[in-house]
Amino acid sequence: MEFRLLRYFVTVAEERHFGRAAVRLHMTQPPLSRAIRQLEADLGVVLLHRSATGIELTAAGASLYSDAAALLERVEQARARATAAAETTTLTVGTLSDGAGEAGPRLAATFRLRHPEVSIRFREADFTDPTTGLRNGLVDVALTRSPFDDTGISRRVLRSDQVGAVLRTDDPLAGRDSLRLADLAGRRWFQLPEGTDPIWSEYWNGATPVGERPAGPVVRTVTECIQAVLWNGAVGIAPITHALPDGLILAPIVDMPPSPLVVAWSTARESPLIRSFVQISVQAYRSAST
Repeated sequence: MEFRLLRYFVTVAEERHFGRAAVRLHMTQPPLSRAIRQLEADLGVVLLHRSATGIELTAAGASLYSDAAALLERVEQARARATAAAETTTLTVGTLSDGAGEAGPRLAATFRLRHPEVSIRFREADFTDPTTGLRNGLVDVALTRSPFDDTGISRRVLRSDQVGAVLRTDDPLAGRDSLRLADLAGRRWFQLPEGTDPIWSEYWNGATPVGERPAGPVVRTVTECIQAVLWNGAVGIAPITHALPDGLILAPIVDMPPSPLVVAWSTARESPLIRSFVQISVQAYRSAST
């Protein structure tokens, strides 16, 4: 007995009319009539009494209708569950360019264990947008660094890192154990592009207004900052946790506030999955520090 024939029969039984049933099934009436006759032949019983005014179910037809309708409903439920299980929920995580490693292996392992059905997609942004796409809905949650304009954005601090000056190893200041911002006065300092979050720009400019020190190259990523130091002798700054290539060192700046690594999300778009990601992030970094 085919499910197709059962579906045809249930539709005819509900409409009590071959023409209306055919319209509902998006087919013509002759093949529908033939399908019902085939079902009756397969079962060896008469299911319908046909007349000029319509159709009526026989006792056998009424019994089959009850069972077939319930069976088809269960089939649809099973189909819906299978489709839902196949659909993968995606969470898009924003990071600053060259900062995907901030996710950390502990965070990744814990999230996969707790949400094996969720696919994680990373989106890297450059320095012009420290929210990494939160404001325009390009990401669901961000692993980034503050301070930045957090209007409409919630955040939790995961870790605070001391900041250092990125210098070439042949720089006269490279042998110092630590520096103060005053030691860098008069040095060419990398610049951030126009339109960059002003709070973010002020921090990474060492709280020195743009124009009050010689302008260095405009950079958008950590890699561009490193190259500006290597090739042009400009001063860059970065968290002292950042790995540097040969030829560069990080000298801690003692009078610059630390750089907080944060998990951030749009307050208006908060969801259970985002709250779980935030909770796992906080726990992962708390465990890493103990």
